[in-house]
Amino acid sequence: MSDIPPRPGDRAPEAEIARMIRVDHAGEYGAKRIYAGQLAVLGRGPRGDTLRHMQEQEEGHLARFSALIGERRVRPTALLPLWHVAGFALGALTAAMGERAAMACTVAVEEAIDEHYAAQIEALPEDEADLSATIAQFRAEELQHRDIGLAHGAEQAPGYRVLRAAIKAGCRAAIAISERV
Repeated sequence: MSDIPPRPGDRAPEAEIARMIRVDHAGEYGAKRIYAGQLAVLGRGPRGDTLRHMQEQEEGHLARFSALIGERRVRPTALLPLWHVAGFALGALTAAMGERAAMACTVAVEEAIDEHYAAQIEALPEDEADLSATIAQFRAEELQHRDIGLAHGAEQAPGYRVLRAAIKAGCRAAIAISERV
């Protein structure tokens, strides 16, 4: 969002920010559910504490975006029930494939979120410094999650490249849909 005058059909800056908050809320909700699925399968194993730590951070992100939904009167996505099921299923399925596949899921999701948050930070106007700082902080934590996934063998997961590409594509689709619906 720059100082360039809007063109016919452009959305107002407030509408763009509402879309950002809507999709970020949905994404953090989905991330929380992915970790819930992974914990259901791997929670008692050696990666349980690591997964719980990442889930706790996602819950903090979700709490902040939930507050922004209320404060700014943003309509949440109508797809939360779908993300509830899909997130848990993705987490449980990748965890059932093994610890490395669960970590590959984390890497893929966090890479997609990194790209998404970077674009949002770039697009936010100067008068949204608080929102920009929040997104930047969460982006840094998401990158820590990616690094944790890499450190715990994500790249050694069977079919890593295909799994990572499929999950990233799914994340990008979920982002595009959640912004609008």
